[in-house]
Amino acid sequence: MTLAPHLAMAVATVPDPDPAEFERRAWQFHQEFFRRFNLGTIAAVFYLCLALALTRWLPGVYFDEFPNWASDGVRYLRQTLISGMSALAAIALVQAFAAGRGWSHRGTIIVGVIAVVVAATVGALLRLIVFGVSFSEVPQRWTWALGIIGLWSLVGGLGFTLAHFAREEGEARRRLTGAACERETLNAQMVQARLSALQAQIEPHFLFNTLANVKRLYETAPVRGREMLASLIEYLRAALPSMRQSGSTLMRELELARAYLTILQMRMGERLRFTIDVEPALRNAEMPPLLLGTLIENAMKHGLSALPEGGSIAIKAKRDGEHMRLEVHDTGRGFIDHGGSGVGLANIRSRLAALYGGRASLNLSANVPRGVIAAVTLPLRTVAEADR
Repeated sequence: MTLAPHLAMAVATVPDPDPAEFERRAWQFHQEFFRRFNLGTIAAVFYLCLALALTRWLPGVYFDEFPNWASDGVRYLRQTLISGMSALAAIALVQAFAAGRGWSHRGTIIVGVIAVVVAATVGALLRLIVFGVSFSEVPQRWTWALGIIGLWSLVGGLGFTLAHFAREEGEARRRLTGAACERETLNAQMVQARLSALQAQIEPHFLFNTLANVKRLYETAPVRGREMLASLIEYLRAALPSMRQSGSTLMRELELARAYLTILQMRMGERLRFTIDVEPALRNAEMPPLLLGTLIENAMKHGLSALPEGGSIAIKAKRDGEHMRLEVHDTGRGFIDHGGSGVGLANIRSRLAALYGGRASLNLSANVPRGVIAAVTLPLRTVAEADR
């Protein structure tokens, strides 16, 4: 297996299309180079060279020879730093040049190792020159030079490989983090789309039943029908804007519920009675729009409307620890015609699951002596008056 294909793949680059792209790449090269050739990495190389110097000189140290030993140690440390800095510069140059160019994993390592070998060779020559060896005497030091080149090629190659894998791991983590953020954004968008779809199902269901009641009363008692139609217009003027909102408050939903029940009471007369009992501290509690209205409509449709004598509806809200418990009591037919699996209740359960997960619930229980209690438990969060 030859190295030519890998080298060709590694060094093949696309020509810069314009000065702006060239400037961008130059800035990227600058950033990547000094991300690896900085005070931290220079300090690491210094301590490595210091360790090599101590390993070389400590076994032969005698206190009476300390001045000579210290001088030789400093000189060896200086010479070793030349090789160390050369290898570090080669590692930083290759890493900076490879960043963002799409080089293959194997090709990058091959180019890096070759660059480190070249840097080790240059470092060995520089050490000879600094030590005072003339160019004519360099060939006589080839045995020493090969040892130094081999040592720093091994150390530099290992350092480059570690730096390369660290960069790959960092980029993989950044990609994973970006993918996680994109996934969370998509999940939030999906939840919002689902809520909008569920709310779109509730709106015509709620409005068409209300208009049917107006139509029926209009046919039987035109005068009261006109009054009820005027009341319905006022109700819709207040209710329609909130139907498209993603959030509401208990106080706003109670006002709409009161207006809705008042309209129904105009049609049913004495057959419908209702009460509202809510703790004052909960009036600014957050809750999904139309949730209470759907519970009331469900109680009317499946509980009270079929009874000749009618019945009553009681709305209650109280605090239950860190949750708010909202209840709609009716004295209708009970579970005979109230299975809890209608469109309205199914939508409520879906909306609660999408908004709160397992922190919210809808439960149905028998009312005594007759009827059903629909109880919704929500996480208790309040909003300031100015935020509504």
